[in-house]
Amino acid sequence: DWSSDVCSSDLLAIGIIPIHADGTTVLVGRYRYPLEAYSWEIPEGGGARTIDPLDSAKRELVEETGLSAGRWLRFLELHLSNSVSDEHAINYIAWDLTEGTAQPDDTEQLQLRRVPFAEAVRMAMAGEITDAMAVAGLIKAQLLLDRGELPEDLLRILRK
Repeated sequence: DWSSDVCSSDLLAIGIIPIHADGTTVLVGRYRYPLEAYSWEIPEGGGARTIDPLDSAKRELVEETGLSAGRWLRFLELHLSNSVSDEHAINYIAWDLTEGTAQPDDTEQLQLRRVPFAEAVRMAMAGEITDAMAVAGLIKAQLLLDRGELPEDLLRILRK
């Protein structure tokens, strides 16, 4: 019976696409042990289901990149592997950014890479980014951009 093997989590998966005023975004590089490979991703992490997901997103963005954002858009929800887990993911776009100092966990060895948003989308489409939350988030954000379905100030930034 599959149901006895299902993994349940008290955490939400949280992903953030930070957008700088010049239309660039920040990717986070880290070694992923289950894959035995290095991975470029959007800033992401976990948050307790009992905490507002936006609060978890704000914490993760500061921890991994040192950035804080004045504007946030919750734009995507995913079930990452619903045949074996109830893991629920929420993605945000964050902009109106202020730079600070990253505060990664002691166990995290992260690299940051700032690239044009279009380059991050290209990387996802080319298979250079394979993390599910990152790929889905980048492609949906591009689709919303193409359709003009993002807040006006964010559209102006990304259309530069």
